[in-house]
Parts: sequence; structure tokens; C-alpha cells
Amino acid sequence: MKHCKRTALAAALSLLACGTAFSADNYPNRPVRMVVPFAPGGASDFVGRIIQPAMADLLKQQVVVDNRPGAAGNIGVEVGARASPDGYTFILGNVGTMAINPVYYTKFPYKPLRDLIPITQLVDVPGSLVVHPALPAKSVKELVAYMKANPNKLNFGSPTASSANSLEARMFLNVTGTSATEVPYKGGAGPATVGLLANEVQFMFATFSSTLTFAKQNRLRMLAIVAPERSSAMPDVPTMREQGFNMVVGSWQGLFVPKGTPTPVVNTLFKVGQDAMKDATVNKRLGDSGVAVVTSKSPADFTAFVKGETERFGKVIRDSNIQTE
Repeated sequence: MKHCKRTALAAALSLLACGTAFSADNYPNRPVRMVVPFAPGGASDFVGRIIQPAMADLLKQQVVVDNRPGAAGNIGVEVGARASPDGYTFILGNVGTMAINPVYYTKFPYKPLRDLIPITQLVDVPGSLVVHPALPAKSVKELVAYMKANPNKLNFGSPTASSANSLEARMFLNVTGTSATEVPYKGGAGPATVGLLANEVQFMFATFSSTLTFAKQNRLRMLAIVAPERSSAMPDVPTMREQGFNMVVGSWQGLFVPKGTPTPVVNTLFKVGQDAMKDATVNKRLGDSGVAVVTSKSPADFTAFVKGETERFGKVIRDSNIQTE
């Protein structure tokens, strides 16, 4: 009798294995969802919309962008982590959602490195320091001088207090010995940029792609690029380093799937991610916006990178005595 039970169990497991393999071999056979944890208009949505057509062509299925803003991107992470681990839902995560939030939101029940599989990095988006045109400052040093002469007069915008942009601003205030009031906006860089355009806040650190168009239209004044080198998209704007401030903080983005996603599906998405970033149209649109294509050698390589970034920003949060939630 026990032998029969063992035989039945083995047969059931064999059928299950065959079913899993069959699903992976036929993946994908229906539309795939790309969860973007921020509102339209920010850097993540910008990158997602650019890579969407290329990924759809490679997967031979529709890729649907699903914007899930809120809670500094944690809502989108939860949506992705709770999705069926079959490859039909993946997250376009960034440095904030995947490396900063796990340290800042200590009570949040989902952890990227525990509940998700990092697949590959896709891009690195340089930062920018921008001000409202009504502000008289034409350089970073002039901004610092103005802030010292007018302590606590200015507001700075951020896509929540746990974002990379917020940490950049806090680092800047600490280094320069200045003070300003933070105004967090729900939904990511897009709403925060709208607040700056309306002069609700007077300056902010934001991803370059979020502010480029407005800077070219003179609706915002870009004082600096937060990157190792100037951008060909705004060649006249100097870097922070050129102006005497050693700040280089990028906003990387990459693909993640729920834990338990079959390895063949992970490998498929890894290849699709790599190939999408080689697409000529994708490269041109990203390059014109100052976004650098940066991909990982393997999912394991990207996992190690995310772990290192989590440790790096955890140290920044601890050293800055930022109270976590």
C-alpha cells in the first residue's frame, strides 16, 4: 500500500513537472504586464514606455504598462510580489523601490531580495539639480549663497522622503550647511516636477529625463548634472563635480519578477531585456534624453548589484540619522 502511495506521488510530481516545463516552453502565450510603481510622467514611466514596444516585439505578445503609484513605490512592489510567479507580471524597479525602501520602510512586509528575483539592470539615469526660473541663482554656488542669505525660505520637492532624490537633497544640505523645507509628492518624480513648475517648491534633485524637456523650454533652470560627465543632451550644463560638489548619484532601473518564477522564464526575460536595450530606436530615444543603457551580465550579477546598493544607501540613511518607518 505504501509503495502504491509513493508511486502515485511520484506520478503526480512527474505530471506537475511536465506541466511546468510545458508552460515555460510556451511562454508567453498571452499579454504580459509591466508594473511601473510610479505615476505617468516620471523617469520610470518614461523608460517603461520606451522599452515597451521592443519587449513586445521580442516576446511576440502585448506588453501592458500598469502604473501603480503610491507609498514611495511600495504599492507597485507589493503588486508584483503578490502576482503569480509565471512571468506574466514583472516590475520595472529602480534604486528607490529596490534598494532604498527596504532600508527606510522597515515594517513593509515585502523585501525585494527575499520576495523578488532581480533579472537585469536596464539603464542608469543621471540626476539633475533644477530650480524654478523665478529664483535668481544661475549656478550651484549662487544657489548656496542665496540659501545661506535666506535660511529656510526655500522649499524643495521630492517623490517622497525615502527617494534617492530626497537623499540627494539631504546630502546637499548637509554638505553646504544650508536649510530648506522638504515637500514630498505622491506618485514619483512626475508630480514633484509639476510642483516645481508651479513654484510650489523652488528647487529639487530629479532624474535628468524628468526635467530635460522643461529645461530646454526654459520652464525650469538646470544648474547641474548629477553624473560623472556632462550630458550631450544639455552640453552647456556643468556637473556637480565641476562646480565643486562631489555628488554622483544615478537612478538605475531594472527588471524583477516574483520569487518562484521558473528559471526558463527568468532566462527568457533576461535575454529579452538584454536584446531590447540593443534596439536602435530604444537606444536613440534614451540617448537623446541622457539615459545610459547599462545591462547586467546575469541575474546573479544583478542580484549582487542590488544587494550592494541596498547596503550603500542603508549606510547613507544611518549616517544621516534619517528616521525610518
